[in-house]
Amino acid sequence: MLDIQNLSKTYSNGVKAINNITLQIKPGMFGLLGPNGAGKSSLMRTIATLQLPDEGTLRFDNIDILAQPQELRKILGYLPQEFGVYPKVSAEELLTHLAVLKGMTDAGARKEWVNFLLHKTNLYDVRKKNLGTYSGGMKQRFGIAQALLGKPRLIIVDEPTAGLDPAERNRFHNLLSEIGETTVVILSTHIVEDVSNLCNDMAIINKGSVVANGKPQETLSALEGKIFSRIVEKAALEEYSRSFRVLNSRLMGGKPQLFVYADSHPGDGFLPVEAGLEEVYFYHING
Repeated sequence: MLDIQNLSKTYSNGVKAINNITLQIKPGMFGLLGPNGAGKSSLMRTIATLQLPDEGTLRFDNIDILAQPQELRKILGYLPQEFGVYPKVSAEELLTHLAVLKGMTDAGARKEWVNFLLHKTNLYDVRKKNLGTYSGGMKQRFGIAQALLGKPRLIIVDEPTAGLDPAERNRFHNLLSEIGETTVVILSTHIVEDVSNLCNDMAIINKGSVVANGKPQETLSALEGKIFSRIVEKAALEEYSRSFRVLNSRLMGGKPQLFVYADSHPGDGFLPVEAGLEEVYFYHING
């Protein structure tokens, strides 16, 4: 289990990126939801031993992460939101080199694992091509492959489906689901659907703080019977926003469909709707 206690981090420019976060993350898929700039990447970088917090403790099983960063790195798979590749090296060569750095000294087992990951990320047919020729989505798939080298016990993936088409995204989801059965996998994203489809547990983070934590289905119960929806004219959108607690709006047939939170039926043409994880997300993010 990953145990995070009272973690805080303030950068030199005064931004408090992590504000007294406490979480316990068990084996399985854990979703970390939040808008851009919420502090998700700062938290991931701290767990991945790339920066030190100002306060708090981090433990993974019997490893004190802050005191023993090298011990965690031996069992860590990490895909940051932004990463670089050596453009004049092939995917197969770089993945093999990274496998050696991960301590995979048996050449036969290393080759078998590299080929397995190249197949899983749909890169096997282009494994001999230089990474500089890869598209953005292909580079993202390579990043996923390197994060899974060495059968890590803790995997951190930060916005992993950015740049992936729907088929690639589904393939990655299936791969993560397989691995997440026995491993701690932290999926940091702003895509609510990814967490809804994949994760047994989740937290929503905003402005550096955890604003919700629990199983996705449990978080829905708090909004049961309190979400209402109706389609309005665009010109009336501002008026409705003043009169009701609007969680979210999306276009339906070119017109805004409002989703509002209310303790009782708000009338005015609204219909009750079943709350989804997206409504939970906006309920906490928008206060």
